[in-house]
Amino acid sequence: MLLRTIGNLGVIYNEDLKMYDSALYYYTKKLDIIENNEKFQNTNNFYNSFLNLGSLYLNMGDYEKAAYYTKLADSLPINESVAFRKSMINQNLSAIYEAQGEYKMAYSHFKEFKRYSDTLNRIESLEGIAKFENQDLRIKNLETEAAKQKTQNIAIGLASSLVLGSIIAFLLFKNTKRKQKLAEQEKEIESQKLETVLKEQELTAIDAMIEGQEKERQRIANDLHDDLGGLMANVKLHFNALKDRGSPELFDKTNNLIEEAYQKVRAVAHAKNSGVIAKQGLLKAVQNMADKISASNKIQIEVLDHGLDQRLENSLELTLFRIIQELVTNIIKHAQATEATIHLTNHDDSINIMIEDNGKGFNPSQVTITSKGMGISSIDKRVEHLDGKLTIESEKDKGTTVIIDIPL
Repeated sequence: MLLRTIGNLGVIYNEDLKMYDSALYYYTKKLDIIENNEKFQNTNNFYNSFLNLGSLYLNMGDYEKAAYYTKLADSLPINESVAFRKSMINQNLSAIYEAQGEYKMAYSHFKEFKRYSDTLNRIESLEGIAKFENQDLRIKNLETEAAKQKTQNIAIGLASSLVLGSIIAFLLFKNTKRKQKLAEQEKEIESQKLETVLKEQELTAIDAMIEGQEKERQRIANDLHDDLGGLMANVKLHFNALKDRGSPELFDKTNNLIEEAYQKVRAVAHAKNSGVIAKQGLLKAVQNMADKISASNKIQIEVLDHGLDQRLENSLELTLFRIIQELVTNIIKHAQATEATIHLTNHDDSINIMIEDNGKGFNPSQVTITSKGMGISSIDKRVEHLDGKLTIESEKDKGTTVIIDIPL
């Protein structure tokens, strides 16, 4: 059925529609099926295919191929409808030679065509009529097949439109989701920018507070040293003048109290004015602080320096000193330590501060993340403001190590 349908399509495109390329496609496809399938390999199928191809190439003007396929049909052993088939072959060959201008050969084949036509018996004539009837039937069948094909094509077109619509809808959905994601990312970036600005403002406020505290310390130290210190010295002079007029014992006692008060005022003034602001620099200020704390005999603090021969920028030294001061204060208040070591190392492109103690230790995550206690939050912000890194290593009953790296 398939082979017949393909052959009939070739006939329609060749003889009726004159669409030779389409006819060639179907004729060639039919011949290919015959050659590759044993059940179709018989003389009748080969004859029809060769004769149809010869007729097609004649219509296309390719006379060489037309003659080739017509002669292939003539070379087959014909056992039925001999007169009819021979007449068809000779009719084709006569037309081919005539088109090429070989009139002698054309006339010869025309005579053969007439001879076979005249000798056709009634049965062969009836067979020819039946053939044409069958051909009409094939045409009707092809028209029905074409209608079915059209309906099928319409269904395929609708299905394709539905699939295409689904793909377009999916792409639009993905594009919308992508835009939403981009909008969320932009919103997050804006939020991060705002957070950065607020953090910078907070750090600026911390710096301003540190600077204000330092100026206030200097003012108090100056007042104590210049005003109250001078006043105490003047009082002492007056008491010296009263030495011969009063009781020597009362004088000595009062003089000792004034001297003690004077020395305490001087100590407070020097303590308040000590540190980075003095000309001695960061290392000397840290060493002085450690010596004074160690003098209490409650905790011994050792300062070890590596490469701090040169002074750093004054504001940086001030910030570093306040950080170290805060960390030492934490050790005194909370660590219950008896020994501590402050390491100061200059690596040319960075400065490293490491403070170790043998105290009771703690959980760093609880301090830095949960409670923000012991001034660690303020220290962390100062270090972050300097683009540095703060690391805390501690374990219960095994002491604490704080490491700070600051780029220069």
